[in-house]
Order: sequence, then structure tokens, then C-alpha cells
Amino acid sequence: MGSGNKKSHSFTNNLIEESSPYLLQHSHNPVEWYAWNEKSLQLAKDENKLILVSIGYSACHWCHVMEHECFENEDVAKIMNEHFINIKVDREERPDIDQVYMNAVQLMTGRGGWPLNCFTLPDGRPVYGGTYFPKESWKNILLNLADVYKHEPSKALEYAKKLTEGIRLGEVIENKQTEQTFSNTDLQDCLSDWQQRLDDTDGGPNKAPKFPLPNNYLFLLRYAHNKKNVILMEHVELTLRSMAYGGIYDQLGGGFARYSTDMKWKVPHFEKMLYDNAQLISLYSEAYRINKNPLYKKIVEETIIFLEEELTSPEGVFYSALDADSEEVEGKYYVWTKAELEQVLEQDFLLFSAYYNVNEIGYWEHNNYILLRKKSDEAVAKTMGVEVAKLQKCIERCRKKLIIERNKRIKPGLDDKSLTSWNAMMIKAYIDAFEAFENPAYLEKAKKVLRFIITKMRTPDGGIYHNYKNGKSSINGFLEDYAFVIEASICCYNTTFESNWLTFADELMQYTKTHFEDTETKMFFFTSIKDTPLIARKMELSDNVIPASCSSIANSLFYLGKYLSKPEFVKQAQQMLSAIKNNLVSYGPGYSNWAILMLNSTKPFYEIAIVGEEAIKKAQQLKKYYFNNYILLASEKEDSFELLKNRYEPNKTLIYVCENNTCQLPLEKVEDAIKLLTS
Repeated sequence: MGSGNKKSHSFTNNLIEESSPYLLQHSHNPVEWYAWNEKSLQLAKDENKLILVSIGYSACHWCHVMEHECFENEDVAKIMNEHFINIKVDREERPDIDQVYMNAVQLMTGRGGWPLNCFTLPDGRPVYGGTYFPKESWKNILLNLADVYKHEPSKALEYAKKLTEGIRLGEVIENKQTEQTFSNTDLQDCLSDWQQRLDDTDGGPNKAPKFPLPNNYLFLLRYAHNKKNVILMEHVELTLRSMAYGGIYDQLGGGFARYSTDMKWKVPHFEKMLYDNAQLISLYSEAYRINKNPLYKKIVEETIIFLEEELTSPEGVFYSALDADSEEVEGKYYVWTKAELEQVLEQDFLLFSAYYNVNEIGYWEHNNYILLRKKSDEAVAKTMGVEVAKLQKCIERCRKKLIIERNKRIKPGLDDKSLTSWNAMMIKAYIDAFEAFENPAYLEKAKKVLRFIITKMRTPDGGIYHNYKNGKSSINGFLEDYAFVIEASICCYNTTFESNWLTFADELMQYTKTHFEDTETKMFFFTSIKDTPLIARKMELSDNVIPASCSSIANSLFYLGKYLSKPEFVKQAQQMLSAIKNNLVSYGPGYSNWAILMLNSTKPFYEIAIVGEEAIKKAQQLKKYYFNNYILLASEKEDSFELLKNRYEPNKTLIYVCENNTCQLPLEKVEDAIKLLTS
């Protein structure tokens, strides 16, 4: 974790005043670090020095390695302090800065990652960059750049000019004024290439490292279900099972690591991020609604327990991450030697080792084993000649013993800031889990976190903040914050039918349109008009480990347009999709959230309104059948929403199935509505 964990310090720099755990990790480096602010940027201009923008996050293993090798070294720090203004950035607090300089480094080197180190002119325009550098390479780069800027500044200026222009051109979006049509052929073309990239042996993509990419599999799940594509559904189920069985999943404590370093989901990059686990809860919950696989329920329940025990603040909102490292060793908290397991488990070791592959399959390095599964309970029980119930009882007993033993270890570092966007994903995760498993505690927790955002993380003008820690918010919200809170609010209405959640989603969408919308293309910038401009104002268009904020907003415009009978919202969503269509068809994995919108645009999409004394009851009955091509409104009395208006009749509960606001004759039985939807 770096020298920030030591009790006494030889050095203290400006980062000591910050709240970000990542910045605080570097606050006792000999490097004279600054935070990103007007004062730091002005200092570079006043002293005419190049800026080093060094970006990472608290759970990043290679960030810790570079800190130890370079930033804790006094000789390296002397060079950095003499020739540069050194600025540290937490990419999770300032994703806008990360986007700009990640784009620059990718243009320069063809690759990206963290730590991200980008050198810029005093005005912020980039001139050189890369990711992790070993000490000697880093020293050479520092000295060479300082020499070039001192003796040949025109070279740096010319390169910065070209590079900045490249960054800005990367944000040019074709203005699609005419509406395009979207067809099943578009999705089939997208999938024909995508399916060539899938691993049908171990699930996931056919490459390493393997990221879970929950949104990819949410789209593939919905597409396979809607099109009755058995082969694709089998691949989704293989992937969900392989991840749940793999080392990427914490078999003792629950929760997923950020990614697997290999093809078999075996060796994780051990950090655990809130955004991954929230999305995976949603994915496994939705998959459970289709096939009722008890493994999916187990994964959801265990992951929620992990998040509530390890990543929940006293106020009930969620922290950001757990580190990959403990005691400066990656994964030390999670792995076991055979001798440790034998000592703790005694006579249970034999069954446990067969179940979790304490053998050549689970062996990692340095006599350590990663716990992982390969077979079902039934298959292991048969191999070992025991009853399934006896096996399960033994495994649960072993897990409890090992968790007690593991808790004696030094835990990985906690990133205890709370981010609005990631908490919004967790709200949706709770709601999706409630829809699948009907645990009322899940719904109450979702509403609690959403109320916290509404009451504690609002700006004076009705917007939202990005961060929260120690009772304070300091960073204006980005598009991702608005996008995911709007999504969460829509989901909350769809479950509770309390109209205030839909009203809030609409208010927040209006605010987003005012402060983020590009009126020419109808896309949305990542930063607000209220934010201090960077060298480029970017849009987040492609889906990655988190769906793009633009694709999330487009989906919410579509849903809100349907819920609130606002055709202009639906039209804008279609216009945004039109601009992305060619990218989506050519590379589906990078545009899977857009593909969900296209799926909704290429098949019948229904608006269902239920009005009457049993409206909520019938709505819940309807939702027991898995569909994903409709919105549902319900009210037990007269309501002002357009689809519910003037439809209340005393002593009756009527179900209206509509398409594009054109409704069929009302029905009274849920079964009849199901027939209509599936015909």
C-alpha cells in the first residue's frame, strides 16, 4: 500500500489535505505531489514547468508497485520535483481527467491502463505518456523530457498541438437528423462477429485477461431468451457458472474480483470493486428469473452479504473498493497453503480439497492455492462417495472455520469514499435481486440508498454530487452519476409503483439535458456546462466494464418516453442509437448497452397499465413471468400519468396492453395479458 500506511513519516506533501484514499496513499512520498486544482495548474504556468499527471486508484496493484519503486525513491523524487509540477489524480473521483489523458496515451502508444502517467505542457496539453514504468526507465524519461522542454521547447509545443487536435477529433459524432430503422439483421450482423470472439470451453471472451463485462452478458441473455437462441443461452449459462466456480469469485467470503488474468477464470486480479459486484448481482438475478438456477441465487446472496459486511458505511451507502494487496503482497489475504488448510480443517480437509481443488488445478505460486470449483455438488459427492447433504454440511462448516481464520489476517486496504454512480448501480442491484428472490430487505435497502442520494448528495441548483466522504461532497456530478441515478429511480418505480420515483427521474433527466446535452448531435457530454473546461470536452460512447453514460442516458430516455408518454424522449434515444449504429454492428462487445436499446427497438415493445383496487397485486403476478420488452405502470386509484389517466373504474382492476400508446381492449385476468404478450 506504500508508505502512507506507516506511523511515522519522513515526508509529507500537499496531498495530506485531500480526502481521496488514493491521494492519501501518496501523501508521504518524497515527491512534492499536488492535487488537480487551479492553484496547481497556475503554478506550472508561473514556473514554466511540464506537468506530470499521474492517475490511478487505491485498489490498483501496479499503482502500488510504481509508487514503491519510483515515487518513494528519493533520487527519483529529486528529479521529479526539480523539473515538473507533479499532480496526482484519483481516476474514480475525476473520471473526466482520466478520460482525456487516457485518450492521449492510447493515441501515443496504442494501449492504456493504470497507473496512467501523462506529461503535459503547463497549459495541460499532453506531450508524452504511458502506464507503468520501472525505476530506471522512469528516470530516463524524466531527464529526457526535461532536456527537450528546456532546449527544444518548439518540439514539445508542436507535438502537443497535434495530439490535442487528435483528442478533440475523436469526439466528432455524425449528426443523425433523419431517423434510421433498426432491424433483426443489424443485431444478427453484430452477433455473427461477436460469437467468433467467445470462449465456448470456459465461457467469456476467448482471450486473457478476462473481465466479467456484465452488460455484455445482460444483452446476450436477453437476446438469447427473446430469440430462443439455445446455443447463445448455453454460452451465457456456461460463463455465469464458470465465473461462479472460478478463482475470480471469493469462494469463502463472496464477491467478485475485478478480472481474471488467465483464460479459465482462475487467477484473479484480487481487487474487489463495487461497480463489478453491483452489476453482477443484477446479471445473476435476471438470469435466475429465467431458469431458477440455485447457483445464481447463492452467488447473489453471498455477494450481497460481502458488500454489506465489507463495503457499507455506517450511513448505509457503499464504499468503493477493497485493494488487491495486503502487507504489500497481491492476493495474500485470499490464498492458502495446503499446510494451513490441513491445520484448520483437520479431518474435513479431504472433502474440502476435492470440492475446491486444492491440487494441481488450484495451485498458483509460492505453495499457495486459489480456491475454485470445477464440478457441481452432486458430481463431487458422487466422486467422493458421500451424500450431497453431507458434503454441503461439511463445506459450510469448513467455510466458517476458514473465514474465522482469514479474519485474523491483515485485510486489504479499503477505499472508503462513496461514489454516486456506483451507489446507483447498487440500488439497481438490490431491486433486481428483490425482483428475483422477493426478499423485502433488498427493496428497503435500495430505497434507503436512493433517499440518501436525494437528501445528502444534491447540489443547491437541483443537480447531484459525484462523491461523498466524512459528511462532505466536493465534486460536481458527471454524466455517469445522472445516468445511473435515473436508471435506479426508474427501476424503483417499476418495483414499488410509487410515482415520486418516476417524477424524480424525469426531473433529473431535464436537469441532465440542460447541463450536459449537445444540442447539435443530441448526444451528451461527460461533464456539465458548470465544470471548468479541460483541453477537450468528451463524450463517453463505448460500453466497457461500466456501460457508457451516453448509452445509459439513451436507454433511460427510451424508458421515460414510454412511461411518461413523451415521444420526444423516445425520438432522441433513437437518434442517439442511429449515430452509434455502425459501431455497434461492427463491434458488439464495445456497444452492448446500445445493443439492448436496439433490441427494444426491433421487436414489439409494450406499455402495460393496470388500474384498480388490485393493481399492485396483479402487477406483481405479471412480473413473475419473465419478459424484458415492456414497461409497467400500476395504480390502485385515479392517476395523472398519461397511460393511467381516466382508466379507473370502481370495483374493477383493468389491464391495458398498449403499443406506442395504442391500447387493446382492457383485460381483467393476468393470464389473458400473458397470452397477449406471448402471442
